[in-house]
Parts: sequence; C-alpha cells; structure tokens
Amino acid sequence: MAATDVDVFSFNTVVLRLLPVLGDITLQICSPSWLSQSSSVASFISRCCLSAPLQLHSLVVTNCLSFRWNEEKRSLNLGGHVGFDSLPDQLVSKSVTQGFCFNILCVGETGIGKSTLMNTLFNTMFENEEASHYQNGVYLRPRTYDLLESNVHLKLTIVDTVGFGDQINKEDSYKPIVDYIDTQFENYLQEELKIKRSLFNYHDTRIHICLYFIAPTGHSLKSLDLVTMKKLDSKVNIIPIIAKADTISKSELNKFKIKIMSELVSNGVQIYQFPTDDEAVSEINASMNALLPFAVVGSVEEVKVGNKTVRARQYPWGIVQVENENHCDFVKLREMLIRVNMEDLREQTHARHYELYRRCKLEEMGFKDTDPDSQPFSLQETYEAKRKEFLGDLQRKEEEMRQMFVNKVKETEAELKEKERELHDKFEQLKRMHQEEKRKVEEKRRDLEEEMNGFNRKKVAAETLSLSQPLKKDKDKKK
Repeated sequence: MAATDVDVFSFNTVVLRLLPVLGDITLQICSPSWLSQSSSVASFISRCCLSAPLQLHSLVVTNCLSFRWNEEKRSLNLGGHVGFDSLPDQLVSKSVTQGFCFNILCVGETGIGKSTLMNTLFNTMFENEEASHYQNGVYLRPRTYDLLESNVHLKLTIVDTVGFGDQINKEDSYKPIVDYIDTQFENYLQEELKIKRSLFNYHDTRIHICLYFIAPTGHSLKSLDLVTMKKLDSKVNIIPIIAKADTISKSELNKFKIKIMSELVSNGVQIYQFPTDDEAVSEINASMNALLPFAVVGSVEEVKVGNKTVRARQYPWGIVQVENENHCDFVKLREMLIRVNMEDLREQTHARHYELYRRCKLEEMGFKDTDPDSQPFSLQETYEAKRKEFLGDLQRKEEEMRQMFVNKVKETEAELKEKERELHDKFEQLKRMHQEEKRKVEEKRRDLEEEMNGFNRKKVAAETLSLSQPLKKDKDKKK
C-alpha cells in the first residue's frame, strides 16, 4: 500500500494507521482543516491507499475523520498443485530439529517422594542429592537434562524445592518459589525487549507445570498447602497429586480426593484443567479432570510378577505395581502430563501466565493499549512521557540531594563553630587556671625565698655567735 500525493491537501498532521484485523482496515486522518473536505479525502484515499477492491463501511466526521472498510473475502480454486500443503510437515521437521523444552517444578515436603516420582515418570535415574530436614530456609535447585526418544530431543529441567515445609515458622515458605517463577518470567521478558533478540535458541526456563505433592494424611489439606497453591495458581499450571498413595486405603483415598477438591474450590484455588476444546482428546481429558488429584506411587525397583518384570513396591503383605491402574493413578498422570497435554501446558504458560506477568510489568512501566482519550496507544509518546518523567524525577532528586548537601554543610559548619567556641572557652578557662596556678606558685616561691633568707640570716647569726664565744673564753683565761 502506497501513500503518495499527500501534499494535495493543506493540513498540519496526518496520522495513517492501518489495523488489519480479520479483513477490516481502519484509516484515521486527523486534521481540523479537513472537516469540510470529506469528498476530497475520500478521493485521496481511493487514489493513494486502495490497491484492492474495498467497500466503504462507515464515515464519521468529528475532530478526526474515520473510515472503515470490510475487505471482501474471496475463495479461489487452484488450477493445480502449489505445495503449501506441506507446511505442517515443514513445521514438524523444524520443531524436531530444534527440539523441545519442558520445565517441571516439584513442590512438596522433604522425603515425600519427589525425586522418586521423577525417576519413575521418565524411566531413568536423575542425579539425586538427599536433602536434610534441617535447612534454614527454602531454596530451589534446578537441574537440566537432555533426553532423546525416537529422534526427538527434550531439554528437561526439574526444579526441586529443598527444605519446603521443614521450618517451624512456615509463613514465608512460598516466597522463594514465587520469586523463582517471577525471575524466569523476567528473564524471558528482558530477552524479548532486547533490540537484538535470540529467542530461537534461547533456553526457556519458565515453569510449565507445578506438581504439588500432598501428604497422604487422609484428612484434609494443610494450611501451608492452601496458601502456597493460592499464591502460585496465577503464575503456573498446578496439578495436585497425592504422594505415597499406597499408605492409605481405597475408601480413605476416595474421600480424601473429594475433600481436597472441595477445599480447593472453597478457597478459590485454580488448578490446571485438561483442555476439552480439542475433539481428539476432549473425552479423555474430561474424564481425567474428574479424577483429580491423582494418587500416585513411584518406584524404580523392578519386581517379578508372574512371568514379567514390572516396576513396583514390594511389601510383606503384597506388591504395589506402579503401572497398574487398579493400584494407583501413575499411568493417568503420565498420559495426561507427557503424552497428551505437554504442548498445551507449554502454550498455557506462554499465553496465560507469562502474558499476565508481562502485562502487569508493562503497565507498571506506564505502557498501555489506549490513552485516557481511548485513542490508540503510541509507544513513542509513552517513551517520551516516561523519559520526561524520569528526567523530572532525576532533576527533582538532584535538587533534593543538593539541598540536602547544603543543609548538611550548614549543619556541619554550625557544629564546627559550636565546637570551636567550646574549645575557645575551654582554652580561656585553662588559661585563667594556668595564670592562677602561676600566681600561686609565684607567691609560694616568694614565701619560700623569704623563709630561706630568714633561715640564712639566722644561720649566719648563729655561726657568728658560736665563733665569738670561744674568743671570749680565751680572753677570760688570759686574764
């Protein structure tokens, strides 16, 4: 579509906005000087912007002229084979070459069987590191593995919540989990916002599914379980599962399932529902939705039952087979999680949870779809507005810091002057004390000198007296 001969009309601003949505094209030309030139505008549009047969839908003359057309959809018959029917095959080939990624978050208490279930689910032995019950807090431990099955590559990331539920004060146990999920969303958003993006080979670490392990108490959910799932339901797909389901009886298990779902509904916790809009899997997904939460048993031990070897847990009273649907729901979980709905979990993560996070973050940054006048959103205008706002805040903070610095300098000067005055007063006081001490010392010196002079006079007199007495005695003897 070309836009030429725009200078035919005298106007100040021309905004050409094409919105192709299901064949509709909207063209807005805003200029007060065009309010009386609708026919000229129509002829201009017909000459400059119409390269296909379009039908005039509406004409509204207000502060701007708005035109809307409905493009006629025409079905054509091909004269021969073209080849675009191979697009599905091309897509499959490209996807297989690129590989897939799937990220699982396992939330549950220490020792509830998270690692064992993952080993059972993927029929392999992952690196397991036993965690103690004496962790100071909750931390998440992600581990990524490359799996290959029938030439299909899967980059699997399993995130374990180490120390979850082990603290006496469990009030903040969910926060590290929420922070981790938000961090993965933020990393993906930052990659999207880059000028030079590499989403093709970007390792997507967003959590696609949260398997929440519920302790098989047989009574009800713990408050920690309800609070954690409520905090996570808007950020990740949650599938609650009852771990170690072989520890409670069948009747208790059925009642426990009903109790769990009732508590989740009454507390407004939204768990993942298997989609029923696809006719190919709607029936099985609908039936599986009625069986939530799944009661599972995990085991990597192989036990011989009859003539075949199966994965099972052997007890003194019998054997619990992991893949026997009469014993537990492990097969149902594997079918729903991996073989039927893995792609839907990935799509839900991107289209629902990530979009919600992205929208909230962009709204916090000041971006929105429409402005207060219900006009289409302009990224450049918003950027300029945010830039001016940022510069204004920066200038205001700079002025505040400058004023704070000036105040601090004045306060420091006042403190220094006060200390200088105190030192001067102290110096004067010490000077007076020194003079007083000096005067007293001088007086004592004079007194001491007078005493010494008096003593010397007395001494001389005594010596004179002592010399004169022997001479007088000699004279008396001679007489």
